[in-house]
Amino acid sequence: MIELTNVSKIYDLGPVKVTGLDDISFNCEKGEMVSIMGASGSGKSTMMNIVGCLDRPTEGVYRLDGEDVAKLADDQLAAIRNEKLGFVFQSYNLLPKVSALQNVELPLIYAGGNHRHQKAMEALEAVGLSNRAIHKPQEMSGGEKQRVAIARALINNPKVILADEPTGNLDTTTSHSIMSLFTDLNKKGITIVIVTHEEDIAAYTHRTIYIRDGKIIEDKKR
Repeated sequence: MIELTNVSKIYDLGPVKVTGLDDISFNCEKGEMVSIMGASGSGKSTMMNIVGCLDRPTEGVYRLDGEDVAKLADDQLAAIRNEKLGFVFQSYNLLPKVSALQNVELPLIYAGGNHRHQKAMEALEAVGLSNRAIHKPQEMSGGEKQRVAIARALINNPKVILADEPTGNLDTTTSHSIMSLFTDLNKKGITIVIVTHEEDIAAYTHRTIYIRDGKIIEDKKR
């Protein structure tokens, strides 16, 4: 599903060049649940941005679902993000003045999809929040807001969910509840990649990729 081959990312800052990723190769099979760990500045976010088609590698090949996406145009990358990928972030990224239902509908509005209300309700039901559909984010707990974000990520039936520190703002009990939800989604066939700095969160995944100084230093299977 995800295949990075000899991928490097170099940021040109004028007189200084900074290496974000240094010749890494990484495969994630369809239906896997993988975590990425590393210290701040290790390259894990750069790797996630490339996997999420939010950035391009300077060198190397990136194939998503068999398609070489590294050199696609911006509009083609946007279409792939909308069709194949779902994103979940630490800070939820919800619009504060609209309901949970309207937040979940957003990707369908951008894509011009039909039956938005019905699909959004189904996504909220899938994360156990159909009874909170009319509530706004400020009326919800952190765990509920993250479930709304996951429902939004599910709305276009993605093949891959990319989660960047999805439990970073949550207490321990809520964090494990969110990870149980990701596990259930993974059992339904969705490939999931999670960036985390917490070993107990990584323990939910099939594999953990450890990154240091832009290089993969360990690929640990569980």
